[in-house]
Amino acid sequence: MKKTLPSCLFFLLFALQTVAQTPEEKLKALNIELPAVKAPIANYVPAVRTGNLLFLSGTGPSDANGNPITGKVGRDLTVEEGQKAARSVAIAQIAVLKKQLGELSRVKRIVKVLGMVQCIDTFTEQPKVINGFSDLMVEVFGEKGKHARSAVGMSSLPRNIAVEVELIVEVEDEIIPAKNKKKSK
Repeated sequence: MKKTLPSCLFFLLFALQTVAQTPEEKLKALNIELPAVKAPIANYVPAVRTGNLLFLSGTGPSDANGNPITGKVGRDLTVEEGQKAARSVAIAQIAVLKKQLGELSRVKRIVKVLGMVQCIDTFTEQPKVINGFSDLMVEVFGEKGKHARSAVGMSSLPRNIAVEVELIVEVEDEIIPAKNKKKSK
């Protein structure tokens, strides 16, 4: 019993440390470096906030060199390649969140995701493709990353991109350090 107690304490401390990680720490642990937020390709902005909701415009996937991932899933890309494309969109959208909020800890909840997959007309695995996006949101934000979602097929997407995802995020008000809270009263 005495020998297992230190092991249990070590496991408990490890589990608590993992739970206490910030989204930025989780990204670092996953070896994910956020890219620069790309300028919109038309007359819109990357995000609009109203109240505590942040609406992110749709964005597409990029490879490691920043080139767009293009083509139709089911013809030019496999489901697995589509999932990787969707994961790259998640990274790009997290970069938008970071730019908009400063700290990813201000994300209260990923509320709604609309995932669009450019695919052949007989392709029916859109949910599997968009899981590449959703899975990363849960990895980075934990329970706050679980969201309502639609995953739909499209005959084409702008600039022939394989996947496009837009989302709605509930955000916390600005984080005020405890020592400053007393001063503001």
